[in-house]
Amino acid sequence: MSNPNIQYRPDIDGLRAVAVIAVVIFHAFPSALPGGFVGVDFFFVISGYLIGGILLKSIANGTFSFSDFYSRRVKRIFPALLTVLTACYIFGWFGLFADEFEQLGKHIAGGAAFVSNIVLLNESGYFDNSAETKPLLHLWSLGVEEQFYFLWPIILWAAWKIRANILIVSAVLFTVSFALNISMIKGDSVSIFYSPQTRFWEIIAGAILAYFAIFKNIQPRFYSANLLSLGGISLVAYGIATISKENSFPGWLALIPVCAAVALISAGPSAVINRYILSSRPMVWIGLISFPLYLWHWPLLSLLRVVEGETASVELRAIAVVAAVILAAATFYLIEKPLRAKTKWKLKTHALTAAMGITLCIGLATYYYSGIPNRNTVKSYKDINSQFVGPHWNFSTNKTCLNRYKFKEASTYDWWFCATNNDKPPTILLMGNSFANHIYPGLKSVPEFKNQTILSIGACDPTLADTQSPDDPKTGRPCAGFRPLHQMEYIKKIISQTPGLKYVLISGLSGAPTDKYIESIKEKISYIESSGAKAIIFVPHMVLPYDIKGCFSRPFTSPKNDCSKPESDHLRLKKSFEKLMSEIQSSNPKTLFFDQNQLFCNSRDCNFIIDGMPVFRDEYGHYSEYASLKLAEQFVSWSKVNAPDIFQ
Repeated sequence: MSNPNIQYRPDIDGLRAVAVIAVVIFHAFPSALPGGFVGVDFFFVISGYLIGGILLKSIANGTFSFSDFYSRRVKRIFPALLTVLTACYIFGWFGLFADEFEQLGKHIAGGAAFVSNIVLLNESGYFDNSAETKPLLHLWSLGVEEQFYFLWPIILWAAWKIRANILIVSAVLFTVSFALNISMIKGDSVSIFYSPQTRFWEIIAGAILAYFAIFKNIQPRFYSANLLSLGGISLVAYGIATISKENSFPGWLALIPVCAAVALISAGPSAVINRYILSSRPMVWIGLISFPLYLWHWPLLSLLRVVEGETASVELRAIAVVAAVILAAATFYLIEKPLRAKTKWKLKTHALTAAMGITLCIGLATYYYSGIPNRNTVKSYKDINSQFVGPHWNFSTNKTCLNRYKFKEASTYDWWFCATNNDKPPTILLMGNSFANHIYPGLKSVPEFKNQTILSIGACDPTLADTQSPDDPKTGRPCAGFRPLHQMEYIKKIISQTPGLKYVLISGLSGAPTDKYIESIKEKISYIESSGAKAIIFVPHMVLPYDIKGCFSRPFTSPKNDCSKPESDHLRLKKSFEKLMSEIQSSNPKTLFFDQNQLFCNSRDCNFIIDGMPVFRDEYGHYSEYASLKLAEQFVSWSKVNAPDIFQ
């Protein structure tokens, strides 16, 4: 049990440094290191080796105690984590809009309960905020680790008690977890990325390595050690340089960083690379502060992105990285080290646990009270912030529509649009994707349409029905495989069986349609007309290249963008759409075109703030409820001239 291979090794701190440097560079400058995110996989293996080794030694020596193990985890994890969670909350209280603070509260609660990965997995969907705007996104990996260490000690202890072969137990669990990872990666890569059962194999790989180090005393000779070290560092370089977020990950590709970490740890501290590079003082120092550095770097970069409304400049991101290093060092020396001292151990553990429980409750309360919109710091922004609903869009579905139109496949989709203002056959139908659905709340609210039944149904661009491919039943995306075709067939059935249908409004079309695309739209319009209705196509609307929130001041910052685009951009969009308009007007002359960009464009420019309110509710260009109403009012005025029968 005194095998030196499982004692402190500076080269492992050096490997920690490699891992955290890769992750930080990837997050700050993603194009510079496209595979830097695999640094997390290095951490998983290192953790499995070190913590797995501690568990195996204590169980074998008969000194294992669940309370002792978990109190050590508390002292290792809680000080830095509490510091970062508290700092994020304080910043959020003073600087975030209500919807942002609501999300932060939920993620603080998830981080404090070590279920961030589950929270993030449940958030993934069509209207989900981008990853860059989630300051605690990186805590998913901590969630996976702590979920593992909740189960692993129990498994090892039970296996030891019943005299089961621990190596075989570990190998079986490794195989099951890895098999789940491989078998599910093509169907649902997001779930595989965040789910504990498909990530545990990486930590178990390190634990198996610890088993051999403790019980088999395997120490490679000089040449073998250096070959392992060279192979490991080569795999590190290959992985962070070639793997990218576009790849299906983890999957088979995760073997690259896992094997890299296993090889470098197996090589031992005497291998040349381990001894002179990984064990060098700068690398060891970075390794020592790697945990607080990992915790600090992403909130700084993410909150910078939130405040700027778009990706910050290289200079600002570099400053954020330097600040993260300084904060990490301060956290390590001023908070972590003093709290790790053995004096008053139990008192510290209880205090840290209580503090984490309080943090959890504060996060939940912030989420429950919708980001506390009455905070003095953001109270004046309440009306504006009410438009930034993000994923909380209340008009995607309603019970009346779902009860009336029972499209069975919709239950398997991540999202589905089905909303109507009356339990009657529609007189106006909205067809298209989310850029059709976001028109619905305005149309149903204007008094001119109070006697009309408006139906918004379907989740895909209508042309996708003609470009189907084999469907994978594991994906929840409604526009994958043959699903657009099935939707289109269902919508056509509604159109053909509704003699009172007057108009079908088509929105969300491509701004640069191809010949094949145009032919597909023609076919849909011909079907609409053969059923006795008419079609109105909404010209694609312009969107901003940044988050519209950056156009509004915050308590401590002025607007970062002016929320405008030159009229030339509008003219360019119209020109790209002219071919479709010309061909459809030739083949289907009854079809009308409504340019919704007139809502915010004039002869000089296009401004995306109307009456001081944002045109978009999120970073993807979906209309806010206020803009939807204003667009509906404009559509009513246009219809009185161009389609007066829509009111009859």
